[in-house]
Amino acid sequence: MILPIVAYGASVLRTKGQEIQADYPELEKLIEDMWETMYESSGVGLAAPQINRPIRLFVIDSTQIFNNLEDDEQGKYPDAPGLKEVFINARIIALNGEPWPYTEGCLSIPKIREEIFRNEEVTLAYEDAQFVHHTKTFNGLTGRVILHEYDHIEGKLFIDYLKPLKKKLLKGKLDDISKGKITVDYKMSFAN
Repeated sequence: MILPIVAYGASVLRTKGQEIQADYPELEKLIEDMWETMYESSGVGLAAPQINRPIRLFVIDSTQIFNNLEDDEQGKYPDAPGLKEVFINARIIALNGEPWPYTEGCLSIPKIREEIFRNEEVTLAYEDAQFVHHTKTFNGLTGRVILHEYDHIEGKLFIDYLKPLKKKLLKGKLDDISKGKITVDYKMSFAN
């Protein structure tokens, strides 16, 4: 089932997600719905707070980025061909490498894309969809998507990394999004 994506301005996007257990109600269905919602809205990642669930769960599929790279970007990123994975109760163990820029967007903040600096590498402890524990290091575009979605379960948004002047310049657009004054081709829900 395709779920509405919560728009910027909703308090759930600023809430730190709660850990969940394997007996979380209808978890398998929720994960299935998150994949369907993410693909329907042309996303490469989706966190539970974006569908109004304040829990530590997100899904990513960075293979989609690699499938759509321009010729001049082929071979540029170390994590090709990408990764499709479910992350439950994720915790960052370490951030390594130099921060590097990449233009990011967010399904909860449509039509705004900005260059964001993130570390080259992240080591994460998490459970997968079967609640098998993993500790893995990710880099490249996959690492970046993971860090973006991880921020969502921490109540952070990519625009939080922008300089104050840039945020001020975006205020009108952000206000319009929070008020539902935006047209998108996927289901959204608005705080107001």
